Amino acid sequence: MTIGHTAMVLAAGFGTRMRPLTDTTPKPLIEVAGQPLIAYGFDRLREAGVSTAVVNAHYLPDQIIKWCALQSSPKTLISDETDAILDTGGGIARALPLLGSDPFFVLNSDSFWIDKAEPALRRLREAWTDEMDCLLLLCDPLNTVGYDGNGDFMRSSDGRLTRRLKNPNLGLTYIGGYLVHPRLFAEAPHGKFSMNLLWDKAIATGRLFGLIHQGHWLHVGTPESIMEAEQFLKLG
Repeated sequence: MTIGHTAMVLAAGFGTRMRPLTDTTPKPLIEVAGQPLIAYGFDRLREAGVSTAVVNAHYLPDQIIKWCALQSSPKTLISDETDAILDTGGGIARALPLLGSDPFFVLNSDSFWIDKAEPALRRLREAWTDEMDCLLLLCDPLNTVGYDGNGDFMRSSDGRLTRRLKNPNLGLTYIGGYLVHPRLFAEAPHGKFSMNLLWDKAIATGRLFGLIHQGHWLHVGTPESIMEAEQFLKLG
């Protein structure tokens, strides 16, 4: 089994909170510090030696396809979603034939993280075990930029995750990257659905795990947050 030699990059969304910038430009191509948001994810994939990236396209797809065509590595394939928006889970399910039978990375293309010491994707690879169906990259909310929530998950000492829900304690924030085995999609619904559906399934079977990121996550959700992210990058 080869872990993480392919990756799914989610780039089909409308980016409604980023309007009016996304009226004419898909959110993954909005620039932060001189480069499109999606490019930060591709940098991480190249560093990790990923051989093939599958990018889904729905909103303003021609721009996404044009940008992908300019990338020399990794090899980039387009998963066409122009007929219908499929959400995070449905988009991956459609692209499964392009992703292979081994665990693959999934990256959001509208936010990015800054690595500290060992790169996060390499750490995900090293942490993967057969008892996992999915391994999420998580961050302490105190190490995020542009995020004002209290976290999404609670993590046990063995790395298993549960939902934070009404837990009064500060949880860990999902930061848009993970490793997942295709078997998690074995009984997935057809059409549009969120990955939260499959994550809850993995929680129920004790097979959703989390890895804490060693660095910062930049959540670029609104036009105003672009300046905040650029200021953070400038300060280093």
